[in-house]
Amino acid sequence: MSGRIYIAGPMTGLPDFNYPAFNAEALRLRGAGWHVENPAENPPPPCGSWAGYMRMALAQLVTCDAITLLPGWARSKGACIEHFVAVQLGLAVVYHEPPTPQSIQISSF
Repeated sequence: MSGRIYIAGPMTGLPDFNYPAFNAEALRLRGAGWHVENPAENPPPPCGSWAGYMRMALAQLVTCDAITLLPGWARSKGACIEHFVAVQLGLAVVYHEPPTPQSIQISSF
């Protein structure tokens, strides 16, 4: 499969904001022919806030055909929001670990 894919996963509170995991996944996906939207490659928003980062991320996500969720995504507020939006828009979802009951509950409202 190919097309546009968005990478989602935990960042806040992790060393280097988990950018190494995002960048490794981007490299793998690009090698498989995907156009990758990687939020770890975004510049900081002018406001520098979490909400500012999420606004940029969601604008990227809605241009995609699929989302891939890195390990730990279900414990990330931002990744859960991205998962919810992706599911509601009918994007293909690639899980690197199974969804949790909490993430399914969040995605069903």
